[in-house]
Amino acid sequence: MVGSVFCLSLPSSGQLLLVASVVVGLCAMAIVVIAMKWGSFWFQAYMSGANVSMASLIAMTFLRIDHRMIVTAMIMGRQAGIGKERSGGMTTARLQSHFLAGGNVMNVVRAIIAAQRAGIDLDFDRATAIDLAGRDVLHAVQTSVSPKVIHCPDNTHGGPHTLSAVAKNGVELRVAACVTVRTNLERLIGGATEETVIARVGQGIITAIGSADSHMDVLEQPSQISKGAMSNGLDANTAFAIVSIDISDIDVGENIGARLQSDQADADTRIARARAEVRRAEAVAREQQMKAKVTESKGKMVLAEAEVPAALANAFREGHLRKPNTPLLH
Repeated sequence: MVGSVFCLSLPSSGQLLLVASVVVGLCAMAIVVIAMKWGSFWFQAYMSGANVSMASLIAMTFLRIDHRMIVTAMIMGRQAGIGKERSGGMTTARLQSHFLAGGNVMNVVRAIIAAQRAGIDLDFDRATAIDLAGRDVLHAVQTSVSPKVIHCPDNTHGGPHTLSAVAKNGVELRVAACVTVRTNLERLIGGATEETVIARVGQGIITAIGSADSHMDVLEQPSQISKGAMSNGLDANTAFAIVSIDISDIDVGENIGARLQSDQADADTRIARARAEVRRAEAVAREQQMKAKVTESKGKMVLAEAEVPAALANAFREGHLRKPNTPLLH
């Protein structure tokens, strides 16, 4: 009885075969699904030597990472000969981390390839740091290879088209300049932007013109403006290196010195007139004071003359006065 129960509890060979067939079918189906979804990308990476594992492709799907872009970036990097070392090179895991951090993977890879072709030292860590800092690393590399021109002053937002500077003789010069700059990748993170370069160049041009004895000296040799500006280290602590400063336009403006002298002369004239008016008013007041004193003196004289008859009468009464040839009364 016990033996029969034990025999009934054990699966038969047919059942085992059925379970094995189901398991094999599920595995085959899984392999087919994996091959259909990720097999082409794995094979493409394998043939290109990109070393992207199937597990990485599956994990990227669950992490919502564009595995097509990662595979393409790895193939581009390997074909370009970018370093494969895990510590500082470009690996699948590092590309995934940069994508998850919000970086532009393809832009970084293209920038590294462009820098390598141009002989510029740009590793993966610096490229990703520049990209995550909000700078266009590919455009920075392109500008480092092919310098770009910025205008001083910047009139893209409706600002003035020229800078105004005054030479020592008081004549105004209106100047526009073209500044050729090259991106400095070492100072791109934390370095000042184009606005700072434009402001410094404008300051240097105004200083150079202001130090000239005459505006004619500047018109004869406009290059002294750029030389004076370049000698001040205008690209210090900026993300750019200034290649050259070229004067594109220069015009003679107003004679500021003469106008200031004329304004000063007018001001001096008004001050002199005001002082003369004050002196005239003081003289008129003095004259009125003198007239008042004359009138006061006349009044005192009239009062004195009125007292003379009374004094004479009193003298007669007292006998202090007598007719001629009349003896004094005792």
